[in-house]
Amino acid sequence: TRKMLLEMVEAVADVAQDRDIRVMILTGAGKVFCSGADISGGGWESGLAGAPNELHYNIRTSYQRVALGIQSMEKPTIAMVNGAAVGAGCDFAFACDMRVGTDRSKFRNSFVKVGLIPGGGGAWFYTRLLGLGRGLEFMFTGDFLEAEEALRIGVLNKLVAADKLETATMELAKKIASNPPLAVQMSKKLAYKALETDLETALEMAAPCQALALSSEDH
Repeated sequence: TRKMLLEMVEAVADVAQDRDIRVMILTGAGKVFCSGADISGGGWESGLAGAPNELHYNIRTSYQRVALGIQSMEKPTIAMVNGAAVGAGCDFAFACDMRVGTDRSKFRNSFVKVGLIPGGGGAWFYTRLLGLGRGLEFMFTGDFLEAEEALRIGVLNKLVAADKLETATMELAKKIASNPPLAVQMSKKLAYKALETDLETALEMAAPCQALALSSEDH
């Protein structure tokens, strides 16, 4: 619902600003990671009903802010995918830097099935993670991406037994968190910027970052 999304916006912002947190893990309660927005009759509450200008405002200030907040966070983020990630839930899982799952993990762009588009950044996330052809197929068909295939093509970083999910995710998070944070954060920034630029520009961006790292307390 919109109320939950606004709480997520606040929570993501809190994590981003907390200097004691080095890695964020996002997961779902219960049997699924996230089944998407509540469209079962709570349209007004979820921000999915109203005049076009109201809808635009609700979309921009709720689930789009969640997705952007996760993806743009300086700290590494891990989706602990404890079940299906559908609709906006799929966008949120893909917004994270890494994903750890089990045989119950699966992903679906369900928007197309109800005549909508992936408004939480899916068109950006899917084509980058899956490649253009696979990303478009994922958007156009609304088919599930199952756990084994997700691991094979790199959407899942790790596939573990269901009872090992939290342990494996925490091990990955702790391994990252044990490294000097400045280098991790700048590496993340450079990696995402590299998707949008050429090598020469990427090197120009890396030089001041390396100078800062060399002169830092972390080094």
